[in-house]
Amino acid sequence: MAARWAMTSAIVATTVAMLTVTTPNTATARSQEPTGGPAQAISQQDQPSERFRSSVDVVSVAAVVRDRKGRFVPDLSQRDFIIVESGQTRPIVGFKAEKDGPVRLAIVFDVSGSMRVGTKAADAREAARQVLSSLNGSDQAALFSFDTKLERVRDFTSDFKSLVAALDKVDAPYGQTSLYDAVAEAAQAVGGRRNPDGQAPQRAAVVVLTDGVDTHSRLKPGEVSGIASEIDVPVYVMAVLSSIDDPRMFDDPETATAGGLRDLARWTGGELFTMSAPAHTSLAARQIVSELRHQYLLAFEASPHPGWRSLEIKARSRDLTVRARSGYTAGGRSSSMVNETRR
Repeated sequence: MAARWAMTSAIVATTVAMLTVTTPNTATARSQEPTGGPAQAISQQDQPSERFRSSVDVVSVAAVVRDRKGRFVPDLSQRDFIIVESGQTRPIVGFKAEKDGPVRLAIVFDVSGSMRVGTKAADAREAARQVLSSLNGSDQAALFSFDTKLERVRDFTSDFKSLVAALDKVDAPYGQTSLYDAVAEAAQAVGGRRNPDGQAPQRAAVVVLTDGVDTHSRLKPGEVSGIASEIDVPVYVMAVLSSIDDPRMFDDPETATAGGLRDLARWTGGELFTMSAPAHTSLAARQIVSELRHQYLLAFEASPHPGWRSLEIKARSRDLTVRARSGYTAGGRSSSMVNETRR
């Protein structure tokens, strides 16, 4: 694997030469929208103040692979994947497998009025504790809360005891809900934070603890997923419900997609978990952290045509399922993998 990665890195380094730093181009087009996928709605102020540009932009995509029994699949190689962009197969120019790397989570806690019903607020706090208990000393997490606006309760830290203590300081539920706006802002907070070497962090994600009710957002689910997909930040939604409201108790599977939360999560490479019992909460917390630790990172040359480009990452084996973000914006910022392969 190391030899293969070294060879791939050399290829990318040869292809992507003379990397320079420029400011974002406000004329970047976002006219195209993927079929069945998120719409793009990213303004200039949403973009980072700096980005890497080259004669050839390279896009990286984090992917999670499972078999038919839902188990993680390790030890795959570059030859096991196919990248399809807007219906066209694209060559893979960079590949890396991560098996047990550190993660960075933005835990986003719903404190809107609907969370006062029953034990929702208490259940959400317990879900946050379960997520934090799955982290280790090399990981980081931050705690946010939201009703009509996002508030940073505790900044990114590896002191998880302080985060658990901060859960008791989260405001009591009150007011309307700007769920989608909060998710978009949290995704930008975790995705825009950079490591000391200047690279955007990998294995970054947003974990939202909510009952799924949105009453006040400006953004639509597709717009939020477009923002999160642009910076490759998966969104995991832990929906806290009473047992009588759990969609698994009904015959209609479409009930689980209410509010567009499932689409939002899956378009970004994340997932929606509905929780109405302690066992559901524990399982969801472990799965989220495990997925982030077991990722494949693939890179390909960005399209020369500006605008939103849909993505599908496939495994050559039909027995395997790949989950990854649903698209990117050509003409946007380049992947951190470009910088990584040049070192």
